[in-house]
Amino acid sequence: MKTLVLYDGYCALCNRSVQFLQARQRPGALEYASLQSQRGQRVLQAAGLPTQDFDSIVVSDGGQVYLRSAAAIRLLRYLRFPWPLLSILRLVPRFLRDPLYDLIAHNRYRWFGKLDK
Repeated sequence: MKTLVLYDGYCALCNRSVQFLQARQRPGALEYASLQSQRGQRVLQAAGLPTQDFDSIVVSDGGQVYLRSAAAIRLLRYLRFPWPLLSILRLVPRFLRDPLYDLIAHNRYRWFGKLDK
């Protein structure tokens, strides 16, 4: 099963991030679904995650679910060179990475816009 990326389908930043990933991923490495889609809702429920007001990218990879900065860093392994080199960011403790992630996630609609999907 391919690695699944769940993203906020209403978030302009999230949609641009998916376009970035699609343009740079190794062929066929990733699948995408919005958090609001039926598939996204099923994956969230199966993982015991909230299905409303979710403000994190979710990566389902090999039976594991990754959230927030861990999800973003996990995706680097599926991109073409040189992007995987940024995986070194995993050495930064999560308690330092996640607050920055949360700040951006909390303000994503205000700073980047909201789509009418």
